Amino acid sequence: MTAVRIVEVAPRDGLQNEKVNVTTETKLALIDRLAQAGLTEIEATSFVSPRWVPQMADHDAVMRGLVRRPGRKYPVLVPNLKGYQAAVEAGAREVAVFASASESFSQKNINCSIDESFARFAPVFESAKADGVAVRGYVSCVVGCPYEGFVPPEKAADVATRLYRAGCFEVSLGDTIGVGTPASVKRLLDKVAAHVPLDKVAGHFHDTYGMATSNVYASYEAGLRIFDSSVGGLGGCPYAKGATGNVATEDVVYLMQGLGADTGVDLDALIDVAQWISEKLGRSVQSRVARALLAKRGS
Repeated sequence: MTAVRIVEVAPRDGLQNEKVNVTTETKLALIDRLAQAGLTEIEATSFVSPRWVPQMADHDAVMRGLVRRPGRKYPVLVPNLKGYQAAVEAGAREVAVFASASESFSQKNINCSIDESFARFAPVFESAKADGVAVRGYVSCVVGCPYEGFVPPEKAADVATRLYRAGCFEVSLGDTIGVGTPASVKRLLDKVAAHVPLDKVAGHFHDTYGMATSNVYASYEAGLRIFDSSVGGLGGCPYAKGATGNVATEDVVYLMQGLGADTGVDLDALIDVAQWISEKLGRSVQSRVARALLAKRGS
């Protein structure tokens, strides 16, 4: 059976744009419930300035309060060396850095150019190598940008290649505003695969136009076996107006079950987590798979 890795991003990417403060207790409970449901890689938090992302202000408390279950990884996002040092001090053993395929989005999101962002990453890679800390890379706006529109696949592939060659063990391609289609995603992967092995590439899709699951399937058919997702479809981007949530983890797991691929995730337990965190946030479950299976339970 084909193995598919899922990187669960709800505790960080899923919650970062929530308007109502989510308590540290709730974040820790979410992370542990996800671990118990079978997720082995759960992005726990982000060591960015609270001024820019207030929801992640408790990053230190989250990392120090984790129940670290065997076989589970708890990566965190870091913007620079200062964030990296704070993350490692709090117990992080895997970090992620983020670059953009769009110059405009890079300026809006992290207040620097693409080249300047790589200059910021250089000491992170150097320190991580010395510390034995793994570094993952994110590329945002790989298909489209809220400020520039269409992003050429060659440009996204170039940024992905730079991250990989700089020392990232894996590069996640983010359709930040959810404008990708199976055709545009395949064109992107063709360009990336010319420079980065596809077993080192992950897909990170948003569902703004309802294409996220289709794009996961297209990527799977093209050879991808790593996907980022967020339980309940939580998420969005504070710097991309109109961008909706990440592809729901339960939708990805359901799809992979249908394809005969093994994610190691208990779908029923995952649905329970989606319902629980949605109630905590004062909303109904957003993902179609969760709604359908919850309705079936009640019938």
